[in-house]
Amino acid sequence: MASQSLVIEGGHPIGGTLRPSGNKNAALPLLAACLLTEDEVHLNNVPDIVDVQIMLELIEYLGATVKKISPNRWSIRASPLSSKSPPTELCRRIRASLLLAGPLLARRGQVSLPPPGGDAIGRRRLDTHVEALAGLGATVNVSSTSLDFSVQGRLSGTNLFLDEASVTGTENAIMAAALADGITTIDNAAGEPHVQDLCRLLVAMGAKIEGIGTNRLRIHGQTSLTGAEYTLGPDYTEVGSFITLSAVTGGELRLLDARPEEHRATKIAFAKLGLHFEADGPDIVVPGDQNLRVAHELMGAIPKIEDSPWPGFPADLTSIAVVAATQTEGTVLIFEKMFESRLFFTDRLSAMGAKLILCDPHRVVVSGKSQLFGQPLVSPDIRAGMALVIAALAAKGQSEIHNVQQIDRGYERIDTRIRELGGRIERRSV
Repeated sequence: MASQSLVIEGGHPIGGTLRPSGNKNAALPLLAACLLTEDEVHLNNVPDIVDVQIMLELIEYLGATVKKISPNRWSIRASPLSSKSPPTELCRRIRASLLLAGPLLARRGQVSLPPPGGDAIGRRRLDTHVEALAGLGATVNVSSTSLDFSVQGRLSGTNLFLDEASVTGTENAIMAAALADGITTIDNAAGEPHVQDLCRLLVAMGAKIEGIGTNRLRIHGQTSLTGAEYTLGPDYTEVGSFITLSAVTGGELRLLDARPEEHRATKIAFAKLGLHFEADGPDIVVPGDQNLRVAHELMGAIPKIEDSPWPGFPADLTSIAVVAATQTEGTVLIFEKMFESRLFFTDRLSAMGAKLILCDPHRVVVSGKSQLFGQPLVSPDIRAGMALVIAALAAKGQSEIHNVQQIDRGYERIDTRIRELGGRIERRSV
């Protein structure tokens, strides 16, 4: 496929009505979970993005029959399941390839995976996955080229305390425990909406899971699971991205069925930038022509926006928050605790005219409001790529963003959907 870029003319309000895509970070573990049963599973509201396409290729390679029923709706039947190892080339293209470990180990007793790929945003530990599956009875061998898991007979229910609230580590443990012998308790579990979606799919497949949405999960292992139909929830990172895009360009936006209850921490964080949005039933409404001004904390202190595990402010929105801060009057500190390379994209914002100081790999101080100017840009990862799209749409003049396939990994038809909201954006082959 030819390399592509996005050519963007900034300075036009982005507004109207948008229905968010299905949650990318739910689609990937839910597709992996289809390997836990011989029966057919129907998934609805699956986003049409590159990472999903790769995961579909992976499970098809492993023997599953994959059918597209209609746009964003898929049928998967993993019967029979082959004994082949997933191909290295595909696994190294996405981080989520590691989510095959739990289902394949539980279903066929062994799996060998190469180290996963994904965004280059810093070290992303594998320890939680290994320790959780070993705790369930797996033998694990780790080398620089592969992670090998095996078990004699069934996995065994146990009490797990995760060393960190890893989302994918929690998901692998849940899927493995669903077919384990006995009860598994997972403490310090991640509780993000996509973890909840995974649990609810498994319940629909016949699993028994208590504590969904909390940091303690109790899973009653079953001897087998059945087919089911499940509809993914909206992608809350995409929702936060479009809230920001509308606000910094002065547009008025309604996001349909956006689950406002999932955005309480985002509402608090964005309010520190004077960026407001409201719930209207199941929708989120972003008012037009907002006066973006930093709201100082008590005693006039400079506010801080920091990410934390669910239900805190999502790490995937920190790049987006940095761009919002460049369009806000005042000074704010943004503290990205989880990934030590995520904020390195801020050099692109500086080139566009943003006034900011990258203090260290985790902290950036932003002083606004800055007039941004269009520039040639390169997307380093999914979230920074979307942040640069937002910056370009708020800027004066034209920008061209290269390496756009990174953005396509997480955002469905991003150029078409922004154009429908009034943005001047075109996709070109390079």
